[in-house]
Amino acid sequence: MRVFNQATEAVKQGGTRRGANMGVLRIDHPDILEFITCKKDGDFSNFNISVAITEEFMEAVKAGTDYTLYDPRDKSAVGTLNAAEVYDLIVNLAWATGDPGIIFIDRMNRDNPTPAIGEIEATNPCGEQPLLPYEACNLGSINLSRMLKRGNEGIDINWDKLKDVTHRAVRFLDDVIEVNNYPLPQIDELVRGNRKIGLGVMGWADMLIELGIGYNTAEAVELARKVMEFIATEAKAESHDLALERGVFPNFDKSIFAGKENGELRNATVTTIAPTGTLSIIASCSSGVEPLFAVSYVRNVMDNDKLVEVNPRFEKIAHDMDFYSPELMEEIAEHGSVQGITEVPAQVQEVFVTAHDIIPEWHIRMQAAYQDYIDNAVSKTVNFSNSATPEDVRHTYDLAYELGVKGVTIYRDGSKDSQVLTTGSTGKAESAVQMPAGEIAPRPRPSVTQGRTEKIQTGCGNLYVTINWDEQGMCEVFTSMGKSGGCASSQSEALSRMISASLRAGIDPEALTKHLRGIRCPSPAWAEGGKVLSCADAVGIAMEHALEFIKTGETAGLVSKNTDALDNHAGACPECGSDLEHESGCAVCRSCGYSKCA
Repeated sequence: MRVFNQATEAVKQGGTRRGANMGVLRIDHPDILEFITCKKDGDFSNFNISVAITEEFMEAVKAGTDYTLYDPRDKSAVGTLNAAEVYDLIVNLAWATGDPGIIFIDRMNRDNPTPAIGEIEATNPCGEQPLLPYEACNLGSINLSRMLKRGNEGIDINWDKLKDVTHRAVRFLDDVIEVNNYPLPQIDELVRGNRKIGLGVMGWADMLIELGIGYNTAEAVELARKVMEFIATEAKAESHDLALERGVFPNFDKSIFAGKENGELRNATVTTIAPTGTLSIIASCSSGVEPLFAVSYVRNVMDNDKLVEVNPRFEKIAHDMDFYSPELMEEIAEHGSVQGITEVPAQVQEVFVTAHDIIPEWHIRMQAAYQDYIDNAVSKTVNFSNSATPEDVRHTYDLAYELGVKGVTIYRDGSKDSQVLTTGSTGKAESAVQMPAGEIAPRPRPSVTQGRTEKIQTGCGNLYVTINWDEQGMCEVFTSMGKSGGCASSQSEALSRMISASLRAGIDPEALTKHLRGIRCPSPAWAEGGKVLSCADAVGIAMEHALEFIKTGETAGLVSKNTDALDNHAGACPECGSDLEHESGCAVCRSCGYSKCA
């Protein structure tokens, strides 16, 4: 995994964009504990990881018993682990960092259309497409916001149009298999042999808004089942027609469809719900089956101009109901949500709910409704507020298992910036799991400290970084910008205050330094000894030097070497620097269209 991670780091898409890898390991593999915790220190940044959970494991969790580990080479039993303890570890790490996700591997193999060809062991990076070794994705999505019609009784779904588009889409995706070029003969053979396609939807939240239905309602969940059942039925019908016209997929005789009356299909699978992170931006609709991420947000454009982007449907309603004002739009952009804003009518608040307005249970129920009629799987992120507890995550996983979904990805707001707790005695991580907020607090500032100040040239000007320590170790950081001042000065002060609080709360300074180093801004600078990527990077450099000085009494050079291969900050877009949004099991940028999983 480390070799693949570094290779992906080196070979970037278009010179700037990273690729994405998916790492999946069965829960009964002997190395499972190492795998579950492999991203706790920020490693494997080019990997999504998920644990392949078996029915045996979930039953052992319920019973509170041990489960068996198997050697993958000969399937022999090699040990046991307590299922509840391993489940706790998965839950707590997902709460703390967002990784790992989980996939229910036995369910995926129960729906494997060609079990005689091979066993499903993994999925693509966003989790919606279970694949055999050497298979490839071939996905497309219908924009549901365009599948509406206005009649005498208001807006309704245009079922005739949806049927026509579904049939055309299936035929189009089958054509893609024919015209595509594959990099390896094994891929060519298996893709053409099974002819899997994955037709899904996007614009689901937009459709609900047009129909006046809240995302977090039973009515919305039932409509999801109705819409997806319709699409799945029509997609299968077109695949059947294609089979009669062009022939069944070559591995049909080895499939679960062989021998069934009128069971001829051109494609082993036909439906999937993909994330559509970049695609939905191009189509100007909501992504996948996700709720709106925000009703209004700020888009950064050239020369650092900021434009307030408002959901066009919300803006129209605001004008029609006469509560629109530029000031209100800016206020909503600050919050991202209309909930609790008195100027927005209550009925509008009920319809324009965002991902963070919705409790996790509704996310899972919506995912399960779509999964009932999906051949493959559903890419979906279950959003949690920062104040959510590990028990909330556990409840979501339990509900997902109960309702029959095939995989779960969760994201707790702010968790990607979380640090591993350390002990004061060793300065090393004591546990792979960060404890819930509120259980630690900074110690009082010492009365007497000693320290050193370092001047580092940044793209914002000269930054003076003062690092102080006492007998317990590094305890505070002060920063001062030179004559340039401005926002860089205030941001550096805020950063130094947070670092100081973290240091006095017992966080390992080396862990803090690791997360500061490599953060980029649009204006890097070359200084003696290397490249300073940002003011935060400069603070990390100064902390590195201070740590070396504390240990040895000296430090070499003014600036540590920096390269363009360093990780970006987890929450920033590597192309434009704007905040990334976590949705559909991926990270996307609303400002420029970047998608980590592209």
